Amino acid sequence: MTSEVAARRFSVASPATALVAGGLVLALVVAGPPLSAMAHQLSFSGNAPDALVLVGTVVGVVVAWHQPRNPMGWLLLASFGLDEVNVDASFYSVADYRLHHGALPLGPVAVLLQPAWAPTIVLAGLAILLFPDGRVPSPRWRWVLWVYLAVGCLWLAGAFTVAAIAIVGHDIHVDASGNLLVFDQYTTGSAAWFGWIEAVFFPLLVICWLASLVAQAASWRPSSGERRQQLKWLIGGSAACLVGLAFSIGLSSVAGFWGQLGLLGIAALPVSMGVAILKYRLYDIDRIISRTVAYAIVTGLLVGVYAGLVLLTTQVFRLHTPVAVAASTLAAAALFNPLRRRVQQAVDRRFNRARYDADQTVAVFAARLKDAVDLDAVRDDLASVVHQALEPAHLSLWISERD
Repeated sequence: MTSEVAARRFSVASPATALVAGGLVLALVVAGPPLSAMAHQLSFSGNAPDALVLVGTVVGVVVAWHQPRNPMGWLLLASFGLDEVNVDASFYSVADYRLHHGALPLGPVAVLLQPAWAPTIVLAGLAILLFPDGRVPSPRWRWVLWVYLAVGCLWLAGAFTVAAIAIVGHDIHVDASGNLLVFDQYTTGSAAWFGWIEAVFFPLLVICWLASLVAQAASWRPSSGERRQQLKWLIGGSAACLVGLAFSIGLSSVAGFWGQLGLLGIAALPVSMGVAILKYRLYDIDRIISRTVAYAIVTGLLVGVYAGLVLLTTQVFRLHTPVAVAASTLAAAALFNPLRRRVQQAVDRRFNRARYDADQTVAVFAARLKDAVDLDAVRDDLASVVHQALEPAHLSLWISERD
């Protein structure tokens, strides 16, 4: 008994280890703003990725704390922790080799750690492949996992080898983001061989991700219960992540603040994965989907109405005054509630049918109740109707027994 307790206490995969790892990542996040100030890059947009790292780290710690034997929590922790290592090392590399010409201490260490973006990408792909319990969907997928790991490890080794060669050869030149300039010389420079590896890895990465998502989506139809809800959370989080990524990339060149803010949309993926793994409030996903879709449609319509009114007043009627813009804003605001109600009804008919038919469900139950004589049947029927009509997170029914 004593040996078992000792082995459990000193197990690497333990809740205590999760807290220590989370604390280390938090320390790296705290070090981010001072390092960005050293690089003369302190700004909200420049430090926006820290928010994403914090969200992913919290999810990883919670999953690893509650399910330490599940690799998913550790994969999330490692992925976001290494992402923050990349951010901090990038700031320090810029401060050392662009502003102080290599005079700061530990500059080569920062250069060697800066390619931590490579394991971040590999681990993120691995988390998708192994969702939700750290195993591949079926034995037939093991060869996909081994191929992915083989090419991923080759790519990782290549990235860090390029950094090591630059350090040994005293040929360290970084761009404004802290990346080694040698990484841009894929065709004619000394790192051309790494370009070939990357040309193989990234298509394989995309193929593995898409194949895994297709396999997860294909298993949604025959699934039921908790597994079905887990897949809904994964698909919903993936969709929100793709929208946030597109928003970030699309607006980063024209509006840095809003482009970086789009990174918060990417946080939907680790959050949805954490909810699905921990099976916490799984059945709220239908309500979340309906509300998200409804507000996205309403936002798009109001933005279109507002833009149309502004163009109409300023370009057609030539009213270049603040009053015209204010009137357009008030018109869009007045349309919000009526438009929201109509769109929500339409979306509920499609995504949350039970809630849309709540009144009808209650009416039908009342009609059945008139002829009911079995108390147990009435109790079960009442619980089912309340769940369909109100969709509560928890339901308890107390019946008073009288002599």
